Amino acid sequence: MSIQIPDSLLLSVQKPARYIGGEVNTVTKDLKDVHAHFCFCFPDVYDVGMCHLGLQILYHGLNSYEGVFCERCFAPWTDMEELMRRKDIPLYSLETFTPLHEFDFVGFTLQYEMSYTNILNMLDLGRIPLMAKDRTDEDPLVIAGGPNAYNPEPLADFVDLFYMGEGEVEYEHLFRLYKEHREKGGGRRDFLKIAAAVPGIYVPSLYQVTYEDHPAEGCDHTPMISSVTPSDPAAPAVVTKVLCTDMDAIDYPTRPIIPYLQIVHDRAVMEIFRGCLRGCRFCHAGMVYRPVRMRSKENVLAWVDEVLKGTGYDELSLTSLSSNDYPGLYDLLREIHEKYPHVNVSLPSLRVDAFSLELMEELAQGKKSLLTFAAEGGTQRLRDVINKGITEEEILSGVRLAFEGQWDRIKLYFMLGLPTETQEDVQGIADLASRIVHEWYQVPKEKRSRDVSVGVSTSFFVPKPFTPFQWTEQCGYEEYMEKQHFLNAAIRSKKVRYSCHDAFLSTLEGLLARGDRRTGALIYTAWKKGCRFDSWSDMFNENAWKEAIEETGTEVFYYCYRRRPADEVLPWDHISIGVSKAFLWGEYQRAFEGKVTPNCREHCSGCGIRRICNTGVCTESRTSDEREEVAK
Repeated sequence: MSIQIPDSLLLSVQKPARYIGGEVNTVTKDLKDVHAHFCFCFPDVYDVGMCHLGLQILYHGLNSYEGVFCERCFAPWTDMEELMRRKDIPLYSLETFTPLHEFDFVGFTLQYEMSYTNILNMLDLGRIPLMAKDRTDEDPLVIAGGPNAYNPEPLADFVDLFYMGEGEVEYEHLFRLYKEHREKGGGRRDFLKIAAAVPGIYVPSLYQVTYEDHPAEGCDHTPMISSVTPSDPAAPAVVTKVLCTDMDAIDYPTRPIIPYLQIVHDRAVMEIFRGCLRGCRFCHAGMVYRPVRMRSKENVLAWVDEVLKGTGYDELSLTSLSSNDYPGLYDLLREIHEKYPHVNVSLPSLRVDAFSLELMEELAQGKKSLLTFAAEGGTQRLRDVINKGITEEEILSGVRLAFEGQWDRIKLYFMLGLPTETQEDVQGIADLASRIVHEWYQVPKEKRSRDVSVGVSTSFFVPKPFTPFQWTEQCGYEEYMEKQHFLNAAIRSKKVRYSCHDAFLSTLEGLLARGDRRTGALIYTAWKKGCRFDSWSDMFNENAWKEAIEETGTEVFYYCYRRRPADEVLPWDHISIGVSKAFLWGEYQRAFEGKVTPNCREHCSGCGIRRICNTGVCTESRTSDEREEVAK
């Protein structure tokens, strides 16, 4: 049943276009023909969520299935939430204004840990019981996916089923089973058992977690996990992610939804490949999205044509995890510029070592926007520890090319608190920034712009699941702040601007990233204390989170500040991303030895992903010995 939103209400909130729907390229269907009514929920405001390519891909893909209708919902900003609660208006979808509790499925994307309280808030506003155990056959099935779903345990009490992997693969299968089950009059519990047999689906209620009978070393009262095992024969012992094996065979949303208001990244987007070759040891995305799978240049160009025609944008982003690992990138850019000279093309995630003057000149045909480089570590020693695989000379050579091409805005990303980091490594960030400014002065005046601005941004290292650093300890708040203050004092050039992240927020992120089912109580308590939009600096309520930690007895040391032994059962060990735990542990050891592991194109290191997805880079240029080694 659709609800009516009074104009008077919309006129009294910020950005009312967030809540009205009806944008260009939205989809509507007759509900009489729908057997699976799905609401894609993004746990942040519309302006942020509408930038998410995964939303556009799933929205397009699910709505292409017969009998499936996918709608959208976003977290309302605090002014809208207050009015909705006061006037007893449930949270609703944008396509048909249907309350969330009337859907068959309510799906959340888990992009970052600090969105978890928003998930609870959206369920509550949508009149869906927060706890999965309290839901009946009348309530929607709550499903969650996205990169953070690979450690589902912090949200296990609130989510009925998790989807591990890429949405194009198994959703149609899941919805077909749902239709058949509903036609037979089956109930919720039985369907969850059926869903558990679908590849990539994890149903937390069908698993039992047991704990040791004594606290972990160094902890006061928190024991380690001893096992996570199925409590029902319908559930597999290990849930393995599902992947698209052929990027050219899957459809792409060439007519994405065009918002009425300006969103954070307001431009056309073309995904050129998935995965990453590089193997940075801190990078969650680089591991969980393995292996690299490319779209052909021919298909990219054809889809670019359709996307630009279907949107009218004059800005295009070619997106991936490491853009200039795409073979023939220069030719691709050249052809796009020749056909669309008015379109500005941007490349996120540029690697300095692969930068070329030809590529720079091709990019410069559009307007010269900010160039960003992720150097991560301030010294070569530390970059080897994290397997970044670039030298200082390569960094300086790359920015020199940029300066010669008259780019004058450079931003460098670093992390503080990386494993083995010393004060010399922190000083190295300031020194590298100074050398980059020096490089600008070395460019002849006639070749450079009038001025230069070098931005240095630091985030705090947070160990993530399914990375080689999943076993390491995280820095404490005081140590984080000391490093930050030291670096701020060490940067002396007026040409360098420094920005940094919040240290306590990083601690919370680390706690939830490697959390288990016991951290669900912390999320719930923080939400009850009013925590919302925790990733927004002006909304983050540090005191409420500290109170929630104290009230729930959450031992921060257990989750953040201790180093895990090799044989510890990790909360996500019953989930498989295809990369073996043995490989990750080997990379962890190599990090402390300062050894660099070659990227996937240079040499196959036998990470194990080929066991579930023999495609993409895994089939490129492998010797017979390597094939034999990986197949073992």
